[in-house]
Amino acid sequence: MTELTNTQKKEYARMLYLKENLTQQEIAEKTGVSRQTLSRWINSEKWEEMKIGMTLTREQQISALHRQVAEINKAIQSREEGKRYATPSEADTLGKLAATIKKLESDVGISDIISVGMRFSDWLRPQDPDMTKTFIRLFDQFIKDNL
Repeated sequence: MTELTNTQKKEYARMLYLKENLTQQEIAEKTGVSRQTLSRWINSEKWEEMKIGMTLTREQQISALHRQVAEINKAIQSREEGKRYATPSEADTLGKLAATIKKLESDVGISDIISVGMRFSDWLRPQDPDMTKTFIRLFDQFIKDNL
């Protein structure tokens, strides 16, 4: 088996980091790099942000925000009659939650972009391995620029 280039090691490490539930030490051992090198890649390439974006879907984020809105509304409704209105702080929070929900519902999230990119690279790999390398390099840059 031929030795992997540093670029190939980094791509392999990134895939393991994003898709597998491995420790950094395990990834370093599998890819043949030091733990320090892996840590540097994770930080400089923003892999943690990518992983978070992939693991917490937009739908899960929206659902959590709706639960927060419901919780505030429940607290308001539990007050005695004539005092069932939002405090200034609650009104501010409800407004921010509503704006965030609207933004998440209308924007394409980074997790969606990453998911599509990874599916495309998986499809492209058997078709054209060299093109896949180019795509992954450009896609990584695109993601970093959009974080």
